[in-house]
Amino acid sequence: MKKIIASPLAPKAVGPYSQAVESNGTLYVSGQLPIDASTGKMAEGIENQTRQSLSNIRSIVEEAGYTLADVVKVTVLLDDIADFAAMNGVYATFFTEQMPARVCYEVAKLPMGAKVEIDAIVSR
Repeated sequence: MKKIIASPLAPKAVGPYSQAVESNGTLYVSGQLPIDASTGKMAEGIENQTRQSLSNIRSIVEEAGYTLADVVKVTVLLDDIADFAAMNGVYATFFTEQMPARVCYEVAKLPMGAKVEIDAIVSR
């Protein structure tokens, strides 16, 4: 059975998808753009955008009753791989031990002109 998860602290889905879906003890968090749910605005700069995307993920994960320590896999999409080190510096402040598996790609373009989009898979 699947359960739809939505946190009021993360931006609402802007298309036909859910913020997250929980199924059989695993939570699948959709890609999070760096949008502040309270203002609807996108953060400026790769560090702030990474921080906002990961904060959105944390809000969704906690809404479902998990913590960031339960994250097992992360995918990071960057519009410029030259931002990798800056993104990684912020990322390291969210995941400090027992880091999840991760992959990072440069993509041609992200929605709304974002510099980063991040998704996660969470399980206990």
